[in-house]
Amino acid sequence: MGETQNALHQALQSLQPVHLELVNESYMHSVPPGSESHFKAVIVSDEFAGLNAVKRHQAVYRCLGDLMSRIHALALHTYTPQEWNSRQQAPDSPNCLGGSKADGKTSH
Repeated sequence: MGETQNALHQALQSLQPVHLELVNESYMHSVPPGSESHFKAVIVSDEFAGLNAVKRHQAVYRCLGDLMSRIHALALHTYTPQEWNSRQQAPDSPNCLGGSKADGKTSH
């Protein structure tokens, strides 16, 4: 686990997750090898009970704070334990559409 991924993982502990997956998906994008710029987070917490998706994501952003400036993209999948029990997996991330700032294409 890289430095940024470890810092994100530690910060997400404040949500008291019963299940947490934090996957560095940077390799799927047009970035240098070893980058820590694109992450997928699957967070299961009682803290999300009664909150809609926007409020759940805001709670995640609050706990990550300034760490958000270290990354380019964060795919959030937030569930209550009850929601997770009926699902047991988050959707796969889409493939990168290619391009980079260097070649003038920024889709990803």
